Amino acid sequence: MKFLNGGWLVKDGYDVKYAQHIYDVQVKGNKLILYAPFNYIDNMGATLDGGLMTIEVTSPRPDVITTQLYHYHGEQEKRPTFELNTQAVTPEIEVNDDTCTFVSGKTKLVVSRGRQIDFKYYYDGKLLTESTDRAKALVTDPEGLPHISEQLVLNVGEKIYGLGERFTNFIKNGQTVDIYNADGGTGTEQAYKNIPFYISNRNYGVFVDTPGKVSYEIGSEKVSRVQFSVPAEELTYSVIGGADMKGVLENYTGLTGKPALPPAWTFGLWLSTSFTTDYDEKTVNEFVDGMIERDIPLSVFHFDCLWMRELEWCNFVWDERKFPEPEKMLKRLKAKGLRICVWLNSYIGQKSPLFEEGKAKGYFIKKTNGDVWQWDKWQAGMAIVDFTNPEATAWYQGKMETLLNMGVDCFKTDFGERIPTEGVQYFDGSDPELMHNYYTLLYNKAVYDVIAKVKGEKEAVVFARSATVGSQKYPVHWGGDNSSNYPSMAESLRAGLSFGMSGFGYWAHDISGFEAEADPDIYKRWTQFGLLSSHSRYHGSNQYKVPWLYGEEAVEVSRKFTKLKLSLLPYLMAQAHETHETGVPMMRSMILEFTNDRVTEDLDRQYMLGDSLLVAPIFNTEGLGQFYVPNTKGNWISLLDGKVYQGGKWYEETYDYMNLPLLVRPNTVLIQGQKDNTTDYDYTKAPTIHLYNLEDGDHERILTDTYGQIVGHVQVTRKGQTFKLTSDCLQDFTVKVHEDEQVTDFSFTGKNGDFDLA
Repeated sequence: MKFLNGGWLVKDGYDVKYAQHIYDVQVKGNKLILYAPFNYIDNMGATLDGGLMTIEVTSPRPDVITTQLYHYHGEQEKRPTFELNTQAVTPEIEVNDDTCTFVSGKTKLVVSRGRQIDFKYYYDGKLLTESTDRAKALVTDPEGLPHISEQLVLNVGEKIYGLGERFTNFIKNGQTVDIYNADGGTGTEQAYKNIPFYISNRNYGVFVDTPGKVSYEIGSEKVSRVQFSVPAEELTYSVIGGADMKGVLENYTGLTGKPALPPAWTFGLWLSTSFTTDYDEKTVNEFVDGMIERDIPLSVFHFDCLWMRELEWCNFVWDERKFPEPEKMLKRLKAKGLRICVWLNSYIGQKSPLFEEGKAKGYFIKKTNGDVWQWDKWQAGMAIVDFTNPEATAWYQGKMETLLNMGVDCFKTDFGERIPTEGVQYFDGSDPELMHNYYTLLYNKAVYDVIAKVKGEKEAVVFARSATVGSQKYPVHWGGDNSSNYPSMAESLRAGLSFGMSGFGYWAHDISGFEAEADPDIYKRWTQFGLLSSHSRYHGSNQYKVPWLYGEEAVEVSRKFTKLKLSLLPYLMAQAHETHETGVPMMRSMILEFTNDRVTEDLDRQYMLGDSLLVAPIFNTEGLGQFYVPNTKGNWISLLDGKVYQGGKWYEETYDYMNLPLLVRPNTVLIQGQKDNTTDYDYTKAPTIHLYNLEDGDHERILTDTYGQIVGHVQVTRKGQTFKLTSDCLQDFTVKVHEDEQVTDFSFTGKNGDFDLA
């Protein structure tokens, strides 16, 4: 919320009171309490009629320092609140005449007790950021409503990232951002997935702990400060330190939840019916058989909205006009090796047979007079399931359980953003303003939990559009309604990278675009990008997305990159395991992986897929690839054609549709599987182990099963031209040593092998 009028004045109708100085201090157990009046107190008379801000400092986990600012503290506690993973921390608290110091792990806060308020945050002795004068404020808006605002300094050269899946510029400096979920597509300032967490290239993050609306001005109210405010009497935020940006994400997701670990079948290719297309069982069989005939391995088939009767979404019943024997149909599809996904959301149209039942039992969000809240957007007279009601949740889950027992494997959990706030009430009394963003967490958790119940925890996955803090525990998420053009493809990527910088591990997007009609060019280029993302799905609005509709070359592109991805599953599942353990995303921005290479700070058209593969999609009809290779020791090598690239340089090259910049980082052990036609194979059996410009020393990789659980390790030791490979899991293997342009092959039986390049 912008309330200033330049550097000195405030806007008409606003009243602003700043915390002036620390007047009094208390230490209560592990809590530091500071009292900061709105006027400077230099005599007892000045304590009257002034008001003050109370500041409580705590630590919920090592390296996380939480600051709560409040004016009035007499409000009843409002629900919901985020569930955070706290640990017992005994901070070091020191108070003297000049300063108060609060230390958690390597993160430290130093508060000045002088005439000017000053909060400085450090990690391992390095200054991260600070809150100085005229930063902590009580703002009263023209309607008389209170807001608490804070400002943290933007240092010279500092860049801010994250705040959810945002389609605006990757670097958030200069932007105004409202954390308020909206169904706004991919081409506006609105976002489906708003996360009140940002991360800085100075290796710290800031998390505002509220499900409600948070307003950010990132260098856009005061150019050298990040300002954030909430419409309340209280604001709680945490400064999170780390050794690097990945360490910050690890600490943040330690607090808010680690991404769950999706099974390997989710990393294969998904094919959808598309949205408003005309389809029935015959159409579905033609699509599936067409993929088989063309040797394009398919992992998941998705039925979008029209698996149910129109105007009845959701009724959870197959449309018998199109699918007269759904259980038999699903059995036939699964016999072809497919998993099945069906579309749903948490809205019940008035024509749905479930509407009257939900109304009678009180399962929907209500108006304050007790009537069901309804409107006509999306479905005529639709109501919204109230997941704060345990009986409503169980009722909704029961409908899905029937489908899961029929043969469905997972659900696309669409929508969840347009949740009303005015004139409504929830079963448990939750605050509607807080529920607007929080609703998606309850919705997706309900779906995820019932899948885990029926299929098992390891099999649970959703395909979600909306998200909030904690939603990373219920993957996977996709980027929503993009368009079939290169600008939208680029905005999708930068949104996905921002999403990864916000604590989410896995991400997908509609390959070739959702809105409008894709042409063969965009289809083929987006296919490359899509199949080098963590999750990959063909989906559209009014256009089928099977490859052969876009020409024979599109079939070849789809086949090549699907098979490539499947062969890389030993690497990808190991990276997914790391994501699950650390919270570092599989698709990561260049600045996240190469924080010390300042050229990477604004790169949003290329990314790292895991720690070792650089991907630079093509965003033009000319096939021109423009990409930067990070400054590392040793040369990078193209995975596709073996070309060598020196680090620290920009490149501009032209690529046909069968190629794009896909480079392997030097000093990499890359394990490639023996199969490229399925996700379900033993990654320890007969893999090819690629050694890319390996330095002297020890190098280790894990191998997992198809659920991402570690089954063994591969260690390679190099000394000069001599290599020693040991493992506790391999069943025969081939080694390819890549020394720039030279490639040398070795084959071994058993688990271990010694070889020499000389």
